[in-house]
Amino acid sequence: MKKFLLPLLFLFLFLLESLFVQYIPPEVFGRNYILVPHFLFAGILFLTIYSGRKYGIIYAAIFGLLFDIIWIEIIGIYFFLFPFIAYLISKIMHVLQTNIIVAFLVSLVGIALLELGVYEMNFLIHITTLEFMSFLEIRFYASLILNAAFLLIAAYPLKRYFESFAESLRDE
Repeated sequence: MKKFLLPLLFLFLFLLESLFVQYIPPEVFGRNYILVPHFLFAGILFLTIYSGRKYGIIYAAIFGLLFDIIWIEIIGIYFFLFPFIAYLISKIMHVLQTNIIVAFLVSLVGIALLELGVYEMNFLIHITTLEFMSFLEIRFYASLILNAAFLLIAAYPLKRYFESFAESLRDE
């Protein structure tokens, strides 16, 4: 049963991102920040940390491709970066302890890598002309704060769910 709930959880996070973007006001705290939610990717990173590399990379590839098909005009950026960063995070977690604070911090690093990777890819293929310092001020820091707030709320429930998911996989 838990195997069927996992895709539904990620589909919910995918839809939550799009709803958040649709209903967030364009001017936050008196300035025009670009807030980019990565709730789905944070969930994938927690899956990678608590359930294992295999499931993390598979779901990262599937939802990276879905993200590219639906939202991005160039297929491949998220399809490549989601699994690649999930793989890096799984390697990092072999060295570190798997507790919720480390998972929170490592997930924020993964989200930061995703943001930087997407910016660099868009800058290289001339989709954006935004300079790096402007990118940091307008999008990067605001997005990290938003995703950190989401992780503060969702980290413990995600941890509990993925630990029970991993336990059910071991029982099979």
